[in-house]
Amino acid sequence: MRRATMERGMLGRILGRSLGGVLLFGLVACSTLNPTAPHLYTLTPRASVAAGPKADWQLLVETPAAAAGIDTPRIALARTPTSLDYFADVSWADRAPNMVQGLIVQTFEDSGRIVSVGRDTVGLRSDYVLKSELRDFQAEYATPGAALPDRVHVRLSAKLVAMPRRTIEAGETFEASAPVRGRSFTDVIAAFDEALGRVTGELVSWSLSQRFRPSGS
Repeated sequence: MRRATMERGMLGRILGRSLGGVLLFGLVACSTLNPTAPHLYTLTPRASVAAGPKADWQLLVETPAAAAGIDTPRIALARTPTSLDYFADVSWADRAPNMVQGLIVQTFEDSGRIVSVGRDTVGLRSDYVLKSELRDFQAEYATPGAALPDRVHVRLSAKLVAMPRRTIEAGETFEASAPVRGRSFTDVIAAFDEALGRVTGELVSWSLSQRFRPSGS
């Protein structure tokens, strides 16, 4: 009971400070680009990838593009469809798009269904490049006037681009919401894990279902 009370108190302080912290974040935006918050978080989603044949083409995954409100280590919080705040005293361990890129690569690797996959920064030759845009990556208040966020919303638009022609071969948008099932901040992180795991699992399954041939064949 005491632990639950402490966790509720921590989330209450985080949310309370986010209400009054909009001006503060504007003043210290430069410093928050390098996470210095006392509590850093990362995600470890368990993505489910559909079974199927192994792809015989090589893929590089670009860092997802994102609007400035998401392209940050700060953990976003939307109280209305047209506003964006941030949780106080917490941060992702990296900018959100970088973190998502790494988890997409990991999901491809864990599937065991592709010859080669990596970040675009490694500079290796590839048959295809996965370009994407992270359009939603925030906790949300689905219920007006709620004391705590109700859910986490993740939306990612993706395109597979053939190299070296740079032609778009396929495109799709993946979206998921997951409920926040408790009153502690770790429950918010768990909802991010669940929503992102569904998105990355569907993205990787879709990508591997494309019947491409390696370039030059």
